[in-house]
Amino acid sequence: MRQQLASDNYAGLCPEALAALEQANQGHAPSYGQDRWTAEACDQFRALFETPCEVFFVFNGTAANALALASLCQSYHSIICHRHAHVETDECGAPEFFSHGAKLLLADGRDGKLDPASVEEIVTRRGDIHYPKPRVVSLTQATELGTVYTPAELQGIHQVARRHDLKLHLDGARFANAVAALGLPPRALTVECGMDVLCFGGSKNGLAVGEAVLFFDLAAAEEFAYRCKQAGQLASKMRFLAAQWLGLLKDGAWLRHAAHANHCAALLEEALRALPEVELMFPRQANAVFARLPEAVIAALRQRGWLFYTFIGVGGARLMCAWDTEETTVRAFVADVKAALRATR
Repeated sequence: MRQQLASDNYAGLCPEALAALEQANQGHAPSYGQDRWTAEACDQFRALFETPCEVFFVFNGTAANALALASLCQSYHSIICHRHAHVETDECGAPEFFSHGAKLLLADGRDGKLDPASVEEIVTRRGDIHYPKPRVVSLTQATELGTVYTPAELQGIHQVARRHDLKLHLDGARFANAVAALGLPPRALTVECGMDVLCFGGSKNGLAVGEAVLFFDLAAAEEFAYRCKQAGQLASKMRFLAAQWLGLLKDGAWLRHAAHANHCAALLEEALRALPEVELMFPRQANAVFARLPEAVIAALRQRGWLFYTFIGVGGARLMCAWDTEETTVRAFVADVKAALRATR
């Protein structure tokens, strides 16, 4: 298949992850996370975030988010998130299922981001026993609309959370892209902003499979291993999940790949902005570009073999760059957009 702009999940393994897998595939090793690769990967995360944390590896982002949220609340609690958050729109009710009924309370916010006022409004809306008690705020970094929370924005939400005794969960499926976009150390967007748990995405940044769940609130991690086992997320050959992370983390490949994806998205944004018939819907801050295109152009692009989603966000076409996106792919797409526009004039 030609390179596409539909999803960063389309990309294959990055060379660093593949090399790490090959190195781990030598002889026998203890199972269920008792191997040296898993221990070393956990230590690499602690060094990266410059803080003690408990680290767990699961197969996918839905499990990471749902199990992490379940560890932070009871069934009678509620979770505040943006109405376009992935935990609301694309996880088939998994957070509610694994928390045994915790309700998602949806808030609005500009460009896919929660703000302190929206969190405050939901928390103070009701306090009676007939309403699910707010317990967690779930943020997405980078957001489903391709925007990025700054430390100041995160600190503002943390202040509200602390005032109301709320836990903070960060869905970081594209956390690497947010770090690359802001040029800040990872702890500046997590530990220093009061995050209790981060679901750090690997699949969208060059891994074959696997996400890391990092608990900065060590008490919340108690018995999390049992949740993973019960949910079918305890890999018997855990070293193959963990070793990939070693490939990404050891020499900073995770950040280089994310920066490259952001760079290609910036090139795409610049080229599309020059076309008056194309409307860019949200600020391009990470590796996603949302564009409103004429329906005839969308049809023509698909006829030419381009794949992309139009149901994510609030309509329009979501164009996603990956760790391996080539600039020639971006130029070819833009050329086809221009050709389709000419045909409709």
